[in-house]
Amino acid sequence: MFIDRLPETTVLDELDVRLVSVLQGSPRADWKQVGAALEVDPSTAARRWGRLSAAGHAWFSCYPVSIEGLPLIVAFIEIDCVPGRLYEVAAELAADPHVFTVEHVTGGRDLVLTCVFGSLAELARYTGMRVGALPGVAAGRTQIATALHTEGSRWRLDRPAAAPRRGAVRVAVGAEPGRSAVRREEQGLVRALADDARQSVADLARRTGLSPTTVRRRLRRLEESRALVFRCEVARGLSGWPVSVSLWCAAPPAETARITAHVSAMREIRLCASLSGPHNLLFAAWLRSIDDLHAFESRLVAPFPELTVADRAVTLWPVKLAGHLLDPSGRRLGSVPLGRWDESAVAAQESELLGRLLGPRG
Repeated sequence: MFIDRLPETTVLDELDVRLVSVLQGSPRADWKQVGAALEVDPSTAARRWGRLSAAGHAWFSCYPVSIEGLPLIVAFIEIDCVPGRLYEVAAELAADPHVFTVEHVTGGRDLVLTCVFGSLAELARYTGMRVGALPGVAAGRTQIATALHTEGSRWRLDRPAAAPRRGAVRVAVGAEPGRSAVRREEQGLVRALADDARQSVADLARRTGLSPTTVRRRLRRLEESRALVFRCEVARGLSGWPVSVSLWCAAPPAETARITAHVSAMREIRLCASLSGPHNLLFAAWLRSIDDLHAFESRLVAPFPELTVADRAVTLWPVKLAGHLLDPSGRRLGSVPLGRWDESAVAAQESELLGRLLGPRG
């Protein structure tokens, strides 16, 4: 699954930063538009992106906000591992297609997973019969996201307050309410886009067996209805924001809307979610250095005396991010296409459990 270490570099240069910033705002803009926004030749922009992508320094993710007829449940699973088995467990679970992220973190858990499920029953099967059955897992805890207020697709490498450059391309990107679901007939096209979000219409037509006209029509609907999330990611270690922290917080339910609206707008925030447990808010942020943690936490809680930081963790290795496998510096190694979990592997376990529950009456 993993490949050899990639060439070392310390920072992205100014043109690379500007290129990533433009593509974060308009992921499928053609190279002529991108070049105009950067004030460089289109071939220069394309060549720069090719170099960044090949080195694992930047890449695209693409996935649906929701799928027609299928409710999506986001869960955060904390895992304690048997000593010496942590990375064995991480690699095993990172291969599961519905596991969005896998992080090795400090503090009171070894791994934190972000996963997507089609039902609470599916979540129960996964935690009890898949995660709980792995030899290297000592314990686990699960929280359900009752709301996602912001997530990584809305984070930008450039500063939001910076003046827009001439010719900048703008496309609405984010997790705002009101986005459309992906229709069943569009799912093949979405799977093709997940491999390379910037594929041409002709390439997508060849891969899906659809006509170019049909691909254009479906792409137009998906983009206009904001049914897809496009993420242009950059290796965290090269971004200028190398430290990722997670904060589990508690606040009175009546105050969470006001708090999450404020926190979601903070420069450093990558995730703001409401949770089902006693620590009912989860924030994830990228920071300039580990020394910034306490100052950031002070700014986070200063406007809200009722907000309490209950726990915190620093990410040591982001093993997987939005379906992509990463090295310890956050550079892309490969990908696991996002998709549904195949529950057939635990069907026998579930059948046996149901038999035991029925007992003699079965």
